[in-house]
Amino acid sequence: MTENASWAAITAEDPDHSQWYVDRFRGLAAEGADLDGEARLVDALLPRGSRVLDAGCGPGRVGGALHRAGHLVTGVDGDPVLVAAAEVDHPGPRWLVDDLTTFDLGETFDGIVCAGNVITFVEPALRRAALTRLLAHLEPGGRLAMGFGDHRGYGFAEFRADAAATGWAEDLLLATWDLRPWTPDAGFLVALLRPAAAADARATP
Repeated sequence: MTENASWAAITAEDPDHSQWYVDRFRGLAAEGADLDGEARLVDALLPRGSRVLDAGCGPGRVGGALHRAGHLVTGVDGDPVLVAAAEVDHPGPRWLVDDLTTFDLGETFDGIVCAGNVITFVEPALRRAALTRLLAHLEPGGRLAMGFGDHRGYGFAEFRADAAATGWAEDLLLATWDLRPWTPDAGFLVALLRPAAAADARATP
């Protein structure tokens, strides 16, 4: 298995991988680890009570924290084992099993978070499809917070080109979820993006 294999390929080869992932974060939570960094940033971007999409929600730690902060959260993930864990560990949000490259919830959100290297676990040929579907689920004035590391074969320059090609504009690039500035030699990227059409309209006198 290559280090940049998709989540589907990883779980096909190792059916126990999803449960291992669930158990890993349950263990970290039991140890008192701070697992809410991504949620704190997203919470700062939005008014209380905003509608938030947790895209690639996994076992629900980010969406769960945002729900506890007072937001209306929907989480989507293609792995039913992870979604089942989210339902147990983080009641309150709406948790759905769906494919980020094709999903259509028939509604839009004030903000979207896509954390935990989610975009790198999408098949490379389908990453633009996933970015397109995320854009379709965002309010014109909303923002997407996307975070991932450079260790899984998806270069930051490639991601930025894919985002621009699918209708996203960059608001801010960070190197961490705790707001450290991004530099070209950073090993992690947190991109705050908004719909390019909305950004262009705002810039027009």
